[in-house]
Amino acid sequence: MITIALPNKGRLSEKGLELFERAGLRAEFTSERALVATLGNDFRAIFVRAADVPEFVADGVAEAGVTGADLVAESGRNIRTLLDLGFGRCRLAVAVPEGSAITGLEDVPEGSRVATSFPCLTSRFFAAADIAVELAQVSGAAEIAPHLGVADVIVDLVSTGSTLRVNGLREVATVLESTARLVTSRQAWADPGCRTRMEELVAALESVLRAEQKRYLMANVPRGRLDEVKHVLPGINGPTILEVSDGGDWVAAHAVVDEDRVYQTITALKRLGAEGILVTSIERLMP
Repeated sequence: MITIALPNKGRLSEKGLELFERAGLRAEFTSERALVATLGNDFRAIFVRAADVPEFVADGVAEAGVTGADLVAESGRNIRTLLDLGFGRCRLAVAVPEGSAITGLEDVPEGSRVATSFPCLTSRFFAAADIAVELAQVSGAAEIAPHLGVADVIVDLVSTGSTLRVNGLREVATVLESTARLVTSRQAWADPGCRTRMEELVAALESVLRAEQKRYLMANVPRGRLDEVKHVLPGINGPTILEVSDGGDWVAAHAVVDEDRVYQTITALKRLGAEGILVTSIERLMP
């Protein structure tokens, strides 16, 4: 079996398990508190801290893993990203107290004390900007550091920015953007049998992610306006046109459309005289 290291709690864990289940790989646990689960016949999951996933993968404990791009970058381990999973979107940001004179990275004074739980990324970021700073490593709640006099600046994960605002802080720079990633070790990827299984896994997960932004649309359209309908419903390779039983002047047009274009597409079809329009979600979509 291919072992996949998954986060044991939080949104990355919840969204990761949901994605795998939608791809046909439902986690089956032997007990409620089990830290190991089967994922179909070919994979098994082990549940660890998200921050530890890069280490487990790099050290060969697991052939693949799911964790944030920020944690992969912070680890510095030589692992390969196979797929951007899209969820867990956030950014690692530089923030200062509202009353600070700092408005941008260039305003950070030499020797500033920076509180963060991402010392490696923070060190590299300020070094690249040629600003010498002193790091104050914390394990969490970096937002409180400036109020306690522990630091002048913080570098922390930000999603909506509401936590910063509540704590009287504002962003002045972005270190990196992050989402959940499927990763593997270089050694596992070099193994032909393991690589084949993981390529199949990537294809299955991609099919679910691809389907999330698409909808399947069906409509009865006038036969005489098919040329115009084809411009409205381009689909993946053009719409599928089906004969309607005893339809006469009507045919059925089926196509995959972008979710954010559904409203405009329906409006355009109605103008062409379309009837019986039906829109459904798609579970999986292979190219």
